[in-house]
Order: sequence, then structure tokens, then C-alpha cells
Amino acid sequence: MSRFPATGSLLLVLALFVWAGMVAGISFLEAPLKFTAPNITVPLGLGIGRIVFGALNKVELVLATLAVVSALAVRVPAHIAAALGLLGTILLLQTFWLLPALDVRALALLAGHPAPPSSLHMAYIGLEVVKLLTLLLTGSWAFQWALRAARGQLLNHKAAQQPA
Repeated sequence: MSRFPATGSLLLVLALFVWAGMVAGISFLEAPLKFTAPNITVPLGLGIGRIVFGALNKVELVLATLAVVSALAVRVPAHIAAALGLLGTILLLQTFWLLPALDVRALALLAGHPAPPSSLHMAYIGLEVVKLLTLLLTGSWAFQWALRAARGQLLNHKAAQQPA
């Protein structure tokens, strides 16, 4: 990479780690703890969950877009691009398949119609685990790559300034 856009690499790293923090905080902290609060009923917890996960999904789509645009702008290596592709695939599966299906189940429960057993919730949790681990790994790779690229450019800049 001959020109290193520091802003793009910084936005990529920030988007990945903010996204990871939100997934960890909401999916693995808020969601399970919500039902341990006093006076929280299953319908109330489901209603809160629908709102929170709907909002999280919208923020995730923004962060994913920022990460992909930044990665394209700075021309990341193939392994980072592949990891971003995996993250995008997981997010799209959740957005267009799992969240709508889980929402239908939640609405049925809220209307007093218990839904038959399903593995949708476990599939969502499994994808959240894969997504969080991939976000952390990809963020680490992007950070290390950005540091190497910045150091290389700094060394090239210093060498160019040395008198011949």
C-alpha cells in the first residue's frame, strides 16, 4: 500500500471493537440478566428484548457498513476481508432470517399462543458467539496491520528525508 490512510484504518478498528463491545454487552450481559431483575415477567422481558435487539441490529448494520467501507478504502489484506465477509454473512442471516423468525415467536407468546419448541434461539446464540470471536480476532488483525503499515510508512518517510 503506497498511501496509508490513517483515518480509514482507525475507523475500521474502532468500528470492529465498538461492535464487539455492543454484542458482548447486550447479547451476553443484558439479555440474560434482564430476567433476573425483580418484577420482570416473561412478557415484559420479551417486549424489552424485541426493542433492544432491534436497535442493536440497526447499530450493527451501521458499524458493519463503516467497517466494510473503511476496509475497502485502505485495501486490507485478504484474511481481514474474508473475516469481514463472514461477519457480514452472519449479520445478514440474523437480520433477514433469525430476528424476524424470533420476533414472530415472541409476538405469538405475547399474544398468549405458546410456540412449539424451536432451535432458532440456540442458532442465534451460536452465531452471536461466532460473531463476537470473529469481531475480536478481526479487530486485532486490523489493528496489527494498521500499526505495521503506519510504521512502514513512517520509516519510508524518515528515509526520504535523510540527506543523500
